[in-house]
Amino acid sequence: MIKIAIVEDDLLYANQLKQFLDRYMEENNLEIKAVHYQDGMDIVENYTPVWDIILLDIEMPLLDGMSSAERIRKIDSSVILIFITNMAQYAIRGYAVDALDYVLKPINYYAFSLKLRKACRILEERSSMSVILTSNGASRKIPIADIRFIEVEDHQLVYHTAQGDFREFGSLKKAEEGLGQGFARCNHCYLVNLRYVEGVKNDCVIIGNQELKISRAKKKEFMQQLSDYYRFGGR
Repeated sequence: MIKIAIVEDDLLYANQLKQFLDRYMEENNLEIKAVHYQDGMDIVENYTPVWDIILLDIEMPLLDGMSSAERIRKIDSSVILIFITNMAQYAIRGYAVDALDYVLKPINYYAFSLKLRKACRILEERSSMSVILTSNGASRKIPIADIRFIEVEDHQLVYHTAQGDFREFGSLKKAEEGLGQGFARCNHCYLVNLRYVEGVKNDCVIIGNQELKISRAKKKEFMQQLSDYYRFGGR
């Protein structure tokens, strides 16, 4: 299922976008869930990263689309933003918040469907490239590439990422299966993202200012995986 938020204060345009999504869903045999917000303030308050695509009107009375996008990006770096606007020069500013594209009003279904198709292709390509992690009761969508290593601590998994540390219940084995290639165990309690390995010293993996112990049982396998990663252009 593709989850899409429509953030549009004009009900006529909001209903039109919903109809276009229904048509696109039927034509492409997709399952789409769309939810309407009447203003940017409505979506940014208590925002959680559950959306795949946000269709965002630029001109709204309480919180405009650009300000909404800036606040959303502080929490969710991967949601696809598509601006809806009367004036293209406003939408061009969207690239500062990594917006995918913009749709001009009045909205034409053919033009809209092309933008949506591009967004859906991106979702397909990265469907397994992010994980949702929790910190201080708030959920965030974290790109897998931003995970430096995972540590087992007190029967929990600690994800050390570029956005901070996140604790989750689960097994390291299951996490390893979900993350795929590019990760390797240096011992029974560390799963390392090989792209962040700066070196190996005294039977320890160096990741930033961290030194993670390589166990005797895992050393041969880990060093082979690290060697293969460099050899096949992992960086």
